[in-house]
Amino acid sequence: MNKICTLFKIKYPIIQAGMVWCSGWELASAVSNAGGLGILGAASMYPDVLRQHIQKLKTVCSKPFAVNLALLYPDIEAHIQIIIQEKVPIVFTSAGNPMLWTQKLKEAGIVVVHVIANTKFALKALDAGVDALVAEGFEAGGHNGKEETTTLCLVPKIVDLVDIPVIAAGGISSGKSMLAAFALGADAVQVGSRFAASVESSAHPNFKQAIIQSREGDTKLSLKKLTPVRLLHNTFAQQVHEAERRGAEKEELALLLGRGRAKAGMFLGDLETGELEIGQVAANFDDILPAATIVEQMMSEFLAEKQRLQEINF
Repeated sequence: MNKICTLFKIKYPIIQAGMVWCSGWELASAVSNAGGLGILGAASMYPDVLRQHIQKLKTVCSKPFAVNLALLYPDIEAHIQIIIQEKVPIVFTSAGNPMLWTQKLKEAGIVVVHVIANTKFALKALDAGVDALVAEGFEAGGHNGKEETTTLCLVPKIVDLVDIPVIAAGGISSGKSMLAAFALGADAVQVGSRFAASVESSAHPNFKQAIIQSREGDTKLSLKKLTPVRLLHNTFAQQVHEAERRGAEKEELALLLGRGRAKAGMFLGDLETGELEIGQVAANFDDILPAATIVEQMMSEFLAEKQRLQEINF
């Protein structure tokens, strides 16, 4: 039996990433209803909005779901309180110290998973008592590891390091890439970009079109002096790259980033001056599909490719 399916009580080891401005209750419920694990992206939600999304999700989905909790969120205690009050079964934590809240969440009966991009933070999360890890390579969209360790290198390193289940993330959008992650020792995969371009994604239609029209080389890890983030090329990204080329310091980059730029780009559809966060794997698909279809296609291709490899004689 698959460790992650057993831990989360789900049918398929496919996790939809908790993406800011893309993963509201419609997407999370669609993925969970399809047999995977849907995640609400709480980092873009005020506490009352998070509660609304949790409650709406529970009206249309009786299967397990999760909330992605950015630990550096300014009103983190309110998020924690709502998650416990609403009996959220699983929490994925990221962007912060897992020691701060893991035990409180576990005392409330919540399964806790932490997202890491290197061995140092994997060990810290293990010491904090998390139940599983997401090992995210730097191919991934959104905020990322400064080390720029690829999924192919990171996942087996983390699998060998820890004795808890490991979920692979970064560059995964198909059954073939899912099978590759399993070959590296992962127990499940977390998929972001592919679900960002799904029918149920709360991303703006302009952003969804930009995702499926992107090609190789259209994304770049940027803003490493602030918090590293993979950006899709546009006017804002070009300004960032030019500033970084001439050695701009943290303060100048923070001023350039400003406030609300991610919402403007991904949620409101400003494709020029908005911040567009997406993974390298966006260049590998060119259609917008229902989330359930994505889950079904991934599992079907995964099983077919697994069978094909088993039939190869060496």
